[in-house]
Amino acid sequence: MTERSKPAHREGTTLKDLAKHLGLTKGTVSAVLNNSPYAKAIPQHTKDRIFAAAQELNYHPNFFARTLRKKRTYTVGVICAEIGDAYGSVVISGIEEVLSERKYFFVTVVHHHNQDLMRQYTDILKIRGSEGFITIDTTLSATPPLPTIAVSGHRELDDVTNITLDHVHAAKTVLGHLTDLGHREIAVIKGQPLSLDSESRWEAIAEVARQSGIELRQDLIIQLPGDDPSPQTGYQTAKQLLALHVPFTALICYNDISAVGAIRAIKETGMRVPEDISVVGFDDIREAAYHLPSLTTVRQPMRKIGAMAAEALIDRIEGASNGHVPGILVAPELVIRESTGPARKPPTP
Repeated sequence: MTERSKPAHREGTTLKDLAKHLGLTKGTVSAVLNNSPYAKAIPQHTKDRIFAAAQELNYHPNFFARTLRKKRTYTVGVICAEIGDAYGSVVISGIEEVLSERKYFFVTVVHHHNQDLMRQYTDILKIRGSEGFITIDTTLSATPPLPTIAVSGHRELDDVTNITLDHVHAAKTVLGHLTDLGHREIAVIKGQPLSLDSESRWEAIAEVARQSGIELRQDLIIQLPGDDPSPQTGYQTAKQLLALHVPFTALICYNDISAVGAIRAIKETGMRVPEDISVVGFDDIREAAYHLPSLTTVRQPMRKIGAMAAEALIDRIEGASNGHVPGILVAPELVIRESTGPARKPPTP
């Protein structure tokens, strides 16, 4: 092709322009660019030509034309309690990856456990064209008006699919690891009352301990206050626990963030981790492996959970799933690092 006849690079190339340049029908070009089922019958070399020409001519599909033609918005509402915490942000990254691949948009709202605000956001998202919801650590008081996937959802509601960690399996691995190391005096920092996983995680730990003959003393059980997701809350809570002067050799923390704070509180008393007190967290956030000492923790595949939620919602929206699935249980994995070790004689804080 000569310079004179070479197509100009310009903004606003239409599907018609692209099809004419390629000598193909608009339907063929559209099928390839939108990855429709019809595209499976089109030879790969033709697909390669179409993608190359689309890039050369700076062609971008008209989103608004697609939504008008199919009477859809390809938009999902992500409703979460917090957006900056180590858990929610990683889950959202998994959601974003899948939605981007499937050519969906998403709008995120943060309600900070305010039920009135959450109801307002739900209505606004629906009015603005959301086709479904993904909730993260969010209490649902009733079935939402659109297909919903609830990450860390524990309440059974019609048309809501809950994606939850297998807390019983997590409790068995944690308590099994600690008892194998000789620990019997075990303290527990429970999660904040507003966090949906808090009660389920504690109930699993208490039940597995009972079945295993492990006594969890009431004066060694304490709960994180408020909704602050920073290590400061774990630090202050651990200081309260240590101030009771009730000896223990191991501490199970609600999550990694609280464990980081708890380790700081333990060290300030002059005790060592894990030589005097072993510490276990939950989640396996990115910083867990680089903390000193590196943190033994229950790994939640948070990014994978986000991806699972997005895939499940799109399947519901597009009718690809075989009916409503009420729950999806995710298997955890215990990651053993430096913060746990053999039990010694219980120190006196």
